[in-house]
Amino acid sequence: MNRNFVEELTWRGMLHDTMPGTEEHLSEAMRGAYVGIDPTADSLHIGHLVSVMMLRHFQLCGHKPFALIGGATGMIGDPSGKSAERNLLDEKTLRHNQQAIKSQLSKFLDFESKEENAAVMVNNYDWMKDFSFLEFIRDVGKHITVNYMMAKDSVKKRFSADASEGLSFTEFTYQLVQGYDFLHLYREHNCSLQMGGSDQWGNITTGTELIRRIDNGKGFALTCPLITKADGTKFGKTEGGNVWLDPKRTSPYKFYQYWLNTSDVDAEKYIKIFTFLSKEEIENLVGEHKEAPHLRSLQKKLAEEITIAVHSQEDFENAVKASEVLFGKSTASDLKSLDEVTFLDVFEGVPQAELARKEIEAGLDMIAALSAKTGFLNSNGEARRALKENSVSVNKEKVKEEYTLGTEDLINDKYIILNKGKKNTYIIRLV
Repeated sequence: MNRNFVEELTWRGMLHDTMPGTEEHLSEAMRGAYVGIDPTADSLHIGHLVSVMMLRHFQLCGHKPFALIGGATGMIGDPSGKSAERNLLDEKTLRHNQQAIKSQLSKFLDFESKEENAAVMVNNYDWMKDFSFLEFIRDVGKHITVNYMMAKDSVKKRFSADASEGLSFTEFTYQLVQGYDFLHLYREHNCSLQMGGSDQWGNITTGTELIRRIDNGKGFALTCPLITKADGTKFGKTEGGNVWLDPKRTSPYKFYQYWLNTSDVDAEKYIKIFTFLSKEEIENLVGEHKEAPHLRSLQKKLAEEITIAVHSQEDFENAVKASEVLFGKSTASDLKSLDEVTFLDVFEGVPQAELARKEIEAGLDMIAALSAKTGFLNSNGEARRALKENSVSVNKEKVKEEYTLGTEDLINDKYIILNKGKKNTYIIRLV
C-alpha cells in the first residue's frame, strides 16, 4: 500500500467513526470499499463530493473503490416524503442519470485503469429488480430483528419526533435494503468496507450485521463527518438551491464564486477535504493566509483546485476573468470574451433596460441612453452632469457626452454595460 487510508482521512478532518479493526484490515491487502449515491438527478452536487473524495483517496492508497448507484431506492422514490425533488424514476431516466454521474465521477476515479484497483460502478437495481417481496423477507428480513432496527438512532429520532409525522414501512425497512447491498457486494466483489456520512452509521452497520449473520463474514464501516458551515447555514446551498457539478445547472463561474466566498474558518477546513494538496502545502497556505488574510489566498487556492478538478483549467481561467470583470480592472475586450451564460451570471441582479435593436443600429446618444430611453438616471440634467464629471463608462471604458452607442459596443450581440461611478452598473439589453 502506498499510504495509510485511515491516517490520510484523519489529518484531513474526514474521519468521524470506524468499526474496530478497520485500519488493520486495510493494511493487510488491497480491499474493496463502496459509497452509495442517490441517482434522482443527472448530476452530483457538492454535498456528494466528500464521499467522492473518500473514494478517490481510497484508490490513491492502492485500494479498489466502488460507486453504488441507488437505482432500486430511486425507483421507490423518497420514502420519507420530505423532499419534493425525489420522484419515482423509470428505468430509462435511471440509466441516463447513472451515465451522467459516471462521467462526473470519472474526473476523480479511474474506471479505465488496467491495474487491479480500477474503480467500478454498480447499480443496486440490477440485483434488486428480480427480488420478490416474499424472497426478501424470507432470505434477508428474518435475520434482523425489529428490536435491532428500532435501536438505530435514525429510527429512534423519528419516534421521538412529532407523532403525526409517522414512519412509513418503506422508510423503516430501508436499512434492510441498504444492508443487503453490502452483503451482495461482499459476496460478488469481495467488497468489505462501506463508507458514508455519519448519519448513515446505522444503515451501514446493519449491512455488517447481515454479512456476519448470513455469511459468517466480516464487514467494516467507516463514516465521515457531515460538512457544516461556520455560520450555521447549510453547506452546498445557495439562494438558487444546490451547487451542482453539471455546468448547465451551476455555471463554472458560480461554482468558483461559491468556494471563493467561503469564510476563513471554512476555507481552512475545506481545503483539506476538497483538494488533494499535501499536508505541508496546506500548512504553508494556512500560514500565509494568517499573515495576510485580506489577500484571501486560502480561498483563491481552494476555488482554483476544486474548479479545475470538477470543470477544467480553461473554465477556471474564465471564472477568474469573469470575477475581475465585476470587481477588478477589465477592458471592453475582456467583457466581449465572456460567453452569454457567464455574462448573465456575473451581472445577475443588475438593473436592465430593454431597447429595440434599431435604436442602437441608428446610433444612440449618451444622454438618451442614460435617462430618457432607459430611466437609469432620473433626468437628462443628471445624465449631462455625470458625463461632464467623467464618471460614465460604456463597457468599462470612460466616455464623454458626444459618444454615440452603436452595434460595435454590443457584447454577445445583445448587451451594453453602462457605469456611473464605481458602484452603479446598468445593462442595456436588445430585444
